Amino acid sequence: MTTPNDQPVDQQPEAGFTPFAPRAGMWSDGTGDVSGFSHVVQLPERIHPLSRPYGGRLDEIIDRLIELVPAVANAPVVGGNDMATIFIPREHLVAVMYALRDDQQLRYEMCSSVSGVHYPDDKDSELHVVYHLLSMTMRHRLRIEVTAPDGDPHIPSVVAVYPGMNYHEREVWDMFGVIFDGHPGLTRILMPDDWDGHPQRKDYNLGGIPIEFNGADVPPVQERRRYR
Repeated sequence: MTTPNDQPVDQQPEAGFTPFAPRAGMWSDGTGDVSGFSHVVQLPERIHPLSRPYGGRLDEIIDRLIELVPAVANAPVVGGNDMATIFIPREHLVAVMYALRDDQQLRYEMCSSVSGVHYPDDKDSELHVVYHLLSMTMRHRLRIEVTAPDGDPHIPSVVAVYPGMNYHEREVWDMFGVIFDGHPGLTRILMPDDWDGHPQRKDYNLGGIPIEFNGADVPPVQERRRYR
């Protein structure tokens, strides 16, 4: 399979693939673990991949997607109350989106939204971008999720696949600082152009001043909030 830019898709899945930063070993992050656990790679605790069979049309959808883009054969599939989520490595995002949109067995004609999420404790995978897809032909919804580290917050733009996501990607850049490579005009959309920082990140400084009440002192918002 190739994309419209004649970019061939890697035909072999990556060994030990995980869309998250490697969490290897049981007790340490460096060398010196001779227990054998140094080869164990774990997903974040909140990610619970489903096991086959998934149920419904999901098995058929995943099998077809892997047939079109074999490089995502080991992508974790996570369940939800409303739709399943597939975690895709960012380098294969555009190829996956073209496959989901154009294949006659899939036909996800609509991407309804692109959302950003900040998980400060996901080391090297702090920034998540979530894509909500809808197949009006098949009457089925699917969620695609991609991660990027704080130190390299780059994810390919899907505007060429779903043009309506132009403003959605601008908002994710504005609020979270994700840089969408290939976007036709990645500028702020909510905050002024000269604004410093990205307000929906959990490490964003909210500011505030202490408030004095009779018999109580309320600290600034920045000192009161807690994130898990």
